[in-house]
Amino acid sequence: MSFSVLGRITGSEDLKGLHPDQLPALAGEIRDFLIEKVCATGGHLGPNLGVVELTIALHRVFDSPVDRVVFDTGHQSYVHKLLTGRQAAFDSLRAAGGLSGYPLREESEHDLVENSHASTALSYADGLAKAQRLLGEDHRRVVAVTGDGALTGGMAWEAMNNLGSGGGSVIVVLNDNGRSYDPTVGGLAEHLTALRAGSHQGPNLFETMGFAYLGPVDGHDVAAVEEAFRRAAGLTGPVVVHCVTEKGRGYVHAENDEADRMHGIGVVDSATGLPRGGGSPSWTGTFGSEMERIGARRPDVVALTAAMLRPVGLHRFARSFPDRVFDTGIAEQHAVTSAAGMAMAGLHPVVCLYATFLNRAVDQVMMDVALHGLPVTFVLDRAGVTGPDGPSHHGMWDLSLLGTVPGMRVAAPRDPARLTELLEEALDIGDGPTALRFPKGGAGPEIPALGRMQGLDVLHRTRSRPLDVLLVSTGVLAGTALGAAELLAAEGVGVTVVDPRWVLPVSPDLVHLAARHTLTLSVEDGVRAGGVGAALAQACADARVPAPVHALGLPHAFLDHGERPDILAEHGLTARSVADTALALHHAAAPSPTPPAPRRERTPR
Repeated sequence: MSFSVLGRITGSEDLKGLHPDQLPALAGEIRDFLIEKVCATGGHLGPNLGVVELTIALHRVFDSPVDRVVFDTGHQSYVHKLLTGRQAAFDSLRAAGGLSGYPLREESEHDLVENSHASTALSYADGLAKAQRLLGEDHRRVVAVTGDGALTGGMAWEAMNNLGSGGGSVIVVLNDNGRSYDPTVGGLAEHLTALRAGSHQGPNLFETMGFAYLGPVDGHDVAAVEEAFRRAAGLTGPVVVHCVTEKGRGYVHAENDEADRMHGIGVVDSATGLPRGGGSPSWTGTFGSEMERIGARRPDVVALTAAMLRPVGLHRFARSFPDRVFDTGIAEQHAVTSAAGMAMAGLHPVVCLYATFLNRAVDQVMMDVALHGLPVTFVLDRAGVTGPDGPSHHGMWDLSLLGTVPGMRVAAPRDPARLTELLEEALDIGDGPTALRFPKGGAGPEIPALGRMQGLDVLHRTRSRPLDVLLVSTGVLAGTALGAAELLAAEGVGVTVVDPRWVLPVSPDLVHLAARHTLTLSVEDGVRAGGVGAALAQACADARVPAPVHALGLPHAFLDHGERPDILAEHGLTARSVADTALALHHAAAPSPTPPAPRRERTPR
């Protein structure tokens, strides 16, 4: 495919040199480029197709990196990357060592904030503007590109409250496409609808908060957007430029995508928009089907999500029980405390989040739910290593965070059958919070247990061997632990593999089992610090179990983007690596053979 205009753009200066008549052709080439590349690699397609003209105008009017541009969220930054000299890298989009799917500071001086959690850009902008004022950098401007979906998050309004009262000359570019993953909800959505329709009378919400307001502007008219940006740049004080855009514009499969499946895609056929290849049923789909079945017989069960109804699998529940599902917008903190209120009133709420977004509501989990002993169940999708989306999306912190919450019970199903079973058990618990975690992708086959011992599933036991090594698997790493057990057995090591099912708090029966083995290794796809292995080691120490406990998991670090199997392998979470570690530790722990006593010579009398 030929890109005659885009091919000449190596930076924003080249963009500024284009005649306005060339810009429609450039926009068309950018869309063709994105469809070709993102369909081949996977990534965020819909959001970027919607900001093509807006981003062109942004880089023609402002002077990045002198002017500081912050994207909220970073998944709408692909066009920004194209216009700042990174076209050649798109073949490696989201691959290990390749182009990040979000802004990345080490990738370009134009990427200021590695921002992929929503509703934060305005706070960054507030801080940048205040610092520039104190440092006398009046020549620099701060531009925050945010969406109507991101404005449903409370943090955005905390920032607006500060910006509107003398926070500096920040330009807020409101990319209003009526959606985040799903249609934007709440009173703000209704207010923006009125502004788009021209039916609102008097000062709007932004003006009331102290902002100048320009718009609404057709976000696909480069000239109109440029004019609005230039007017905004000439004003003193904070200003909102309201740009109305269409998510997925220019690609028929995204424009007609009511379910917003083209927001973030895997590898798809660009001609049809359909995924390539098959696969096993997903964890998300399995959970969604079970929630629908539970809803039919449990009228007390309600569901909450934070602007991600379909991505977390709740669309079936919502279709069957529309009055019992609540989308709070991008507002995880509010979702958790609202769930606490529902539980106080006698319902059993199920709060469905990506594991990475639970980070944003830990205070509410602890102080609003657990402190009151409330029966709220948290279902954490995309737990552990998620892969291509990188450090902000790996769901690797949940076990450590939830392990600090008094009264919290955490389950990790190893297969779809266990997900169904554990979800039922969680919903039957009425004296405190529960959580279920499962990874991204296919759920895989069932892994049967040899038997259940006090709630612990024994998956493997070496017969006629001493109890040398206990492998404690967390969730889907049961398969890895079983593979390691086979390798260990071939080396003559007696090994037991157990799946605790409920991994936190540590079961006393698991401590008892560890005491019967020479060595225990936990295997988990969360950070080792404060995870399941650390909790087991502490429980064994408290019980004065002399046998050592070794935690295998992820390092206390931010992990780059790449494929999940590769990242797990890099950090020793393969069957071979687990077996090698167990062998080395077992040999080190084994007692040395006792040398024979020296023979005494008879002394003649």
